[in-house]
Amino acid sequence: MKLPNLIKKFLTFCSIERHLSDNTLLAYSYDLADFRRWLPAKSRSQPITTDILRAYLENMRLERLQSTATIRRRLACLRSFFRYLHDEGLSSDPFVGWRLKLARRKRLPRALSADETAALLASAGFSPARRRSRLNERIEVALMIATGIRVGELCKLDLEDISQDAASLRIRGKGSRDRVVYVTNPELRRALRRRVQDRRRLSGKGALFLNQRGSRLTPHAFRSQLAGIARLANSKRRITPHMLRHTAATLLIERGVDIRIVQRLLGHSSIATTEIYTHVSDEALRRTLERANVIGSLAA
Repeated sequence: MKLPNLIKKFLTFCSIERHLSDNTLLAYSYDLADFRRWLPAKSRSQPITTDILRAYLENMRLERLQSTATIRRRLACLRSFFRYLHDEGLSSDPFVGWRLKLARRKRLPRALSADETAALLASAGFSPARRRSRLNERIEVALMIATGIRVGELCKLDLEDISQDAASLRIRGKGSRDRVVYVTNPELRRALRRRVQDRRRLSGKGALFLNQRGSRLTPHAFRSQLAGIARLANSKRRITPHMLRHTAATLLIERGVDIRIVQRLLGHSSIATTEIYTHVSDEALRRTLERANVIGSLAA
């Protein structure tokens, strides 16, 4: 079977049997397409060997100067691809016996400051202190900051996923792991309840959030909306949906919420993933040091 057909078969398996998200499937398709484009013509009709993978690694690292994160992701995708082909009896696994070690760069999550978060919420038409709703209110932003849900999870929300009092939401997470998150802010609960009531009057069921054409909101459409809201907030940074998730986790950790609670809220399968948020943010560090005032305390 030719490589394009094997890739199509693998992506179908990932979608139907592994229930991977649309974003993950899209990333897999991009990474496999990159490998296919690079693969020399003379190698396309032969089994893929470890030497071919080493040559691909060398091309990414030395010729194209791609980041370690990109290289790690593409090789992880290929590892899953060839493991699947091996299990199906369609190909040998060229990763067997290859001890590949790539340094993992640990990055602190990019979160918004309290002032940036407040400005973004105001530009989205939502304010915790406001009692009246605006017609252009975009509660999607507030909901992501309050709960830390992923943009894909936000777009998958249906009316039936919202509790009657809008205090809890059922989230369809990665890897078919469902969880419940809670909306504790009264204003956000009221705004969410209004949105649910408006949607039910129109259709009675289906997606909670819609795009401008009246179809289910997509991650791409939400990113465009968020970019417009960030411009209104005069943000100096490019704000992404994942930054809202990072912001939710960082704010909770800074306010003393137990890391195991944050892990459950974010839907992390391993607490090691959540532990990155235990790095105290620069702003929290500054405030703590100002309160300590070491030199001042010595003078006193």
